[in-house]
Amino acid sequence: MMLSFFDQFMSPTYLGIPLIALALSLPWILYPKPTPRWLNNRLITLQGWFINRFTQQIFQPLSLGGHKWAALLASLMLFLLTLNMLGLLPYTFTPTTQLSLNMAFAVPLWLATVIIGMRNQPTHALGHLLPEGTPTLLIPVLIIIETISLFIRPLALGVRLTANLTAGHLLIQLIATAAFVLLPLMPTVAILTAVLLFLLTLLEVAVAMIQAYVFVLLLSLYLQENV
Repeated sequence: MMLSFFDQFMSPTYLGIPLIALALSLPWILYPKPTPRWLNNRLITLQGWFINRFTQQIFQPLSLGGHKWAALLASLMLFLLTLNMLGLLPYTFTPTTQLSLNMAFAVPLWLATVIIGMRNQPTHALGHLLPEGTPTLLIPVLIIIETISLFIRPLALGVRLTANLTAGHLLIQLIATAAFVLLPLMPTVAILTAVLLFLLTLLEVAVAMIQAYVFVLLLSLYLQENV
């Protein structure tokens, strides 16, 4: 039984073809493309308003040099948000529960922010490894600690997204299984369990949106340190 709970996190295949490629390409098909017309429909207008508000909130603290990342981070936000939300549908696969995929997003983007900082302002970028006013005896220890914390950042990004989504999916499956088993034995308890399942599903919808936002927000904070 325990193995079946984790089967949902295995990448499905059809005729030997991994369907994760289809899952990764599906979000871009769902969103409408802008038209050259003067007046857009309500869906495109709402989509443009959401992207503008998100971009304004994320990039307001950044300097003009960091605004070049607006299109990349906004696209990443929509991509992760759509993958997380589609993964809550029945009989679907959530690619963002795979640590390898999340690390593939986190490591290159984090490394790009570090390279930008080292290229544009190396003194300021290296200054983060040693806080001002540090006692002389603590300088080697703090440099080692700050270096380790710097290299842990992409791992924390990937693990946070993977762990939150995986835990949510496991909880939903466990409670749904309990409600199904209890229905013929104790209908009242099964109904209460179903209500709990509905509330948990609403919570997971919020977690799916928040985790996509936190992933991009932390990347923008790393960018802010190096721009």
